[in-house]
Amino acid sequence: MSDLLKDPFVLRQIIMDHYENPRNHSLTKSSDYIQKHMASESCIDDIHVEVKLEGNVITDVRFDGVACTISTASTSIMSEMMQGKTLQQARELLEEYKKMVNGKEYNEELLEEAVAFSTVWKQANRIKCATIGWNAMEEILEESEQHGKQQ
Repeated sequence: MSDLLKDPFVLRQIIMDHYENPRNHSLTKSSDYIQKHMASESCIDDIHVEVKLEGNVITDVRFDGVACTISTASTSIMSEMMQGKTLQQARELLEEYKKMVNGKEYNEELLEEAVAFSTVWKQANRIKCATIGWNAMEEILEESEQHGKQQ
């Protein structure tokens, strides 16, 4: 990881940028997308995540809803990172991100801007916020794999 991405000020800037200007922040409501609704029982986070798959590749990720700064920013970053990835690459990103937010060893290079959440494990109550969009992606991938096996 570059020294720049180790600077707490830079990491806060990344989070605030994605919160104030979230990427892919609108839903298509198209039947071409797999949608997942996620809501937290302990805070305001209530989002919908949509994923478009073409074969084995994620071609689009979108989200909308009401969410805190951490949830909005982490889902925005996830939505950018997942586009163009194969299902296997997406699973690897999910695995590394989960390791990071739980305070375990992870691949910094793979996570790009998501390293802005590298200290979230120090505030256990924020882990749910930082993972809500990522959990939606994981569930969508699991459902798409199950659907694919049934056909």
